Amino acid sequence: MNLGKNIKKIAQEVLINESLAIQKLTNFIDDSFEACVNEIYSASGRVVITGVGKSAIIANKIVATLNSTGTPALFMHAADAIHGDLGMIQKQDIVICISKSGNTPEVKVLIPLLKRRGSKLVALVSNTNSYLAQQADFILNATIAEEACPNNLAPTTSTTAHMAMGDALAVCLLELRNFSSKDFAEFHPGGSLGKQLYLKVSDIYINNQLPLVGPESPLKDVIMEISSKRLGCTAVVDTDRNLLGIITDGDLRRMLEKSSDLTQLAHLQAADIMSPNPKRIEKDEFAVKALHQMQANNITQLVVLEGNKVAGFIHLHDLLKEGIV
Repeated sequence: MNLGKNIKKIAQEVLINESLAIQKLTNFIDDSFEACVNEIYSASGRVVITGVGKSAIIANKIVATLNSTGTPALFMHAADAIHGDLGMIQKQDIVICISKSGNTPEVKVLIPLLKRRGSKLVALVSNTNSYLAQQADFILNATIAEEACPNNLAPTTSTTAHMAMGDALAVCLLELRNFSSKDFAEFHPGGSLGKQLYLKVSDIYINNQLPLVGPESPLKDVIMEISSKRLGCTAVVDTDRNLLGIITDGDLRRMLEKSSDLTQLAHLQAADIMSPNPKRIEKDEFAVKALHQMQANNITQLVVLEGNKVAGFIHLHDLLKEGIV
């Protein structure tokens, strides 16, 4: 029941409103924005971000983004600042104050205290004529035409604009710091994201058994090797363990379906049924690359190589178990 409201249309209008507001922010990336980025990049202190209400929530998100991309940051609630939290700010720190109006009572009380401590002040505002903007050393202009709320009251488009401007700030600093995926992994060691950035094939395949047969191995030995090693396949290698091909349980099924004379199967050898040039991966590659290869080729395992020699197998189930998928 929608009580006569066009829910889809309302939702679409919200998204259009907010997307257009973000697009217009490109006009506000000015000299003050660039100077602010350079000031933060060269500062010896941290970035302290403050605000109240919804702005405080956005501040927390920007703090998290900065910390995860190489810029030390912390959050300070504007209301708590005047009750002791102001002590966390050092002179060399840069304070970013987020406020749509720039005239919030808590912010107006806080600003003179910050100025007295000598910290640089950045205003992330939607009102560049506000008290906060006038007192700031740098202005990040996030002006919007209207909120997505039909009453133009609930912080919607403004908070989206503030968050987007914070992302722009963080990415600029990331670029200046030449922050790499390796650096990112150091700050994100947990969860699937972290594992994608640091877990290697060599960390996984060693837990699997290694099914191997020679090219002249009879069919019975091939079946036994596949069955006993529980990976659904076996590598075919020469005497130096160089890769010649692969035989999967699917290859065996297809072979049986095509065979009209089962007595001939006894004479088959591994070289007769193997698939040459199987998909492979080096043991020092990242595990996520193995996943991408499996997905691209619609397969469930890869031969792991160390140089030209077969070192093992990595299976899709291994990646599922590690939480990479």
